[in-house]
Amino acid sequence: MLKGEGLSFRYGTRQPWLFRSLDLIIAPGEVVGLFGPSGRGKTTLAKVLAGYLRPTEGQVQVNSAPLPTTIYNPVQLMFQHPELAVNPRWRIDRVLNEAYTPDAMALHALQIDQSWLNRYPHELSGGELQRIAVARALGPQTRYLIADEMTAMLDANTQAQIWHAVLDHASRHALGVLMISHDAPLTKRICSRIVELP
Repeated sequence: MLKGEGLSFRYGTRQPWLFRSLDLIIAPGEVVGLFGPSGRGKTTLAKVLAGYLRPTEGQVQVNSAPLPTTIYNPVQLMFQHPELAVNPRWRIDRVLNEAYTPDAMALHALQIDQSWLNRYPHELSGGELQRIAVARALGPQTRYLIADEMTAMLDANTQAQIWHAVLDHASRHALGVLMISHDAPLTKRICSRIVELP
């Protein structure tokens, strides 16, 4: 399981704590929602859990071991703006193949058109590029996905298609998912439980 124990974080010793002594567990195949007021550290917590930031206190473990730093990270973090997560100078096929080569089933599930693979990121819409980013994140070594407002900027139809593909993948591969969203109805509909930041 993905486990955060006693997690605390602040930017500098004179800054206020964003969160203190937080414990969080995500089991394989579990979809957990995370709620909390704006500015209380939800995105920072996501970065800590994915290894982008080190906690000021506490530790993060995956299957009772520290997060790896030299191999493919089993915890993948999805952002709201996919253009920040891809190299704008790479064609989409290179973006997808950076970590692994997605199979046709994964591309079909996310409704990714083969013609997109020869384009550059700026030639795709936001929804199309987010589908690419999701396909790249759902690699065979990914065990946990942290979705930080992953579909917040997309239309309802695209949101539904992406989440359907993610949840189907989670069910088939025992993928643990942490969903961070301000969309309460969507979160309640797809999450097995919800955690609220104080």
